[in-house]
Amino acid sequence: MNLPDLAHLCLREIVFLMQGCGLTASVFVGQLLAAIRGRDAQTRAVIEINPDALAIAAERDAERAAGRLRGSLHGVPVLLKDNIDTADAMQTTAGSLALAGHRARADAFIVARLREAGAIILGKANMSEWANFRSSRSVSGWSSRGGQTRNPYALDRTPGGSSSGSAVAVAADYCPLAVGTETDGSITSPAAMNGIVGIKPTLGLVSRRGIVPVSRSQDTAGPMARTVAEAALLLEVLAGTDPEDPATAEADERRPASYTAGLDEHGLEGARIGVARSLAAYHEGIARIFGEAAARAEAAGAVLVEPLELPPAERVRAAELEVLLTDFRADLDAYLEGLDPGAEVRSLADVIAFNRANADRVLRWFGQDLFERAMTKEPVGNPSYRAAREECLRLTRDALDAAFAACELDAILVPATCAPWRIDWVNGDHRLGSSAYLAAISGYPSITVPAGLLHGLPVGVSFIGRPWSEARLLRLAHAFERAGEPRPVPGFAASLRVRD
Repeated sequence: MNLPDLAHLCLREIVFLMQGCGLTASVFVGQLLAAIRGRDAQTRAVIEINPDALAIAAERDAERAAGRLRGSLHGVPVLLKDNIDTADAMQTTAGSLALAGHRARADAFIVARLREAGAIILGKANMSEWANFRSSRSVSGWSSRGGQTRNPYALDRTPGGSSSGSAVAVAADYCPLAVGTETDGSITSPAAMNGIVGIKPTLGLVSRRGIVPVSRSQDTAGPMARTVAEAALLLEVLAGTDPEDPATAEADERRPASYTAGLDEHGLEGARIGVARSLAAYHEGIARIFGEAAARAEAAGAVLVEPLELPPAERVRAAELEVLLTDFRADLDAYLEGLDPGAEVRSLADVIAFNRANADRVLRWFGQDLFERAMTKEPVGNPSYRAAREECLRLTRDALDAAFAACELDAILVPATCAPWRIDWVNGDHRLGSSAYLAAISGYPSITVPAGLLHGLPVGVSFIGRPWSEARLLRLAHAFERAGEPRPVPGFAASLRVRD
């Protein structure tokens, strides 16, 4: 067995080797840890390694040898975004020094499900601090605790955010699976920018309990993986009803028995796909790759329905921000109030004060204007909040519903976001465009898959579906993936190489 190649194998091959060819979880985890220690100084994707990872791997190996398998992820390493609680030796900080040293008293609901399925929690991934909701001039992938995560395709380029480290770790082969979270684009955008698959589930399919929040209206966790099949396997474990998250009340009855069983390389045949070309108009290179992606879907048997016009992001941003600012103060305060009594911060006001007192380390590159604006908001449910939420749903959910019904669509194909921009701590992010708001605000599912390279940088497309249609979207995305070229391996170049 050629151990240096293990990290590049797909998860199906790894599981096969574990089942009958003598590969142990201990060997696999050891190799991944060596890769992280050897290469992550360049990418800074992993904020903390689980000190018990090898011991847990040995336990899974002993269980396998005794014929006791916990579930579908037995012995499989998974990396978690640093806003997901784990009741172990690791911290949960949302990337912020304000929460440094915080160790959760209980696993997040999805972490408990991962452990029950036999997964090994490999560590925590770096992220955009506070999920990119501290400043209107934030830098994706930067956190005061973890520093700057970098894109492995060009190290001076953004990894996207806020699930920056989760995406980079998967792309760089530090782990086969990772969990990210999304409020608006925080799974789909970094997935696209790092050439991997990301799933933003229907709001309510995956529990949010034990996750540092931004917004009850839009937050969800979701899988990040190298292939659609691997992401589907992880979704099978994450999805389910949590009695302590009322939003998930329908999850068990709405989810299928398996998300992997329906995957079919011919899954696009006869599917009616709405094509929103106007959302790629901001960049000719993105428009070209998106056009090629639509042509690929058509060649694989899809029926393209166009033109399809959807409300642009600019029409909904002000209303969305009103909702998020209001949710954020209430939801973060509720999370922080549950910390140990001795915790340094127990409210958003405490975090703001901590940041001011530690401005040289925390506010070095950008401020906390979103935090300060959130402090001015009235409680959730006030008239301005209700009006803003209604406007958000009218411009996203109602528009999507109308398109699905009028055109009898199975899914809508959109460009995920722009290509990775150069990291700029002085001016902040330079995002040109994103379609993430449509699924994020409506609460509908979206799956992002690699679509090509623009000057060597990854570009993705997203399939958006009706609520609870993850199984159908996975079937479509899998067929799209199989009809294209294999995922390009990142080269860890110092910068983008452009020929004159």
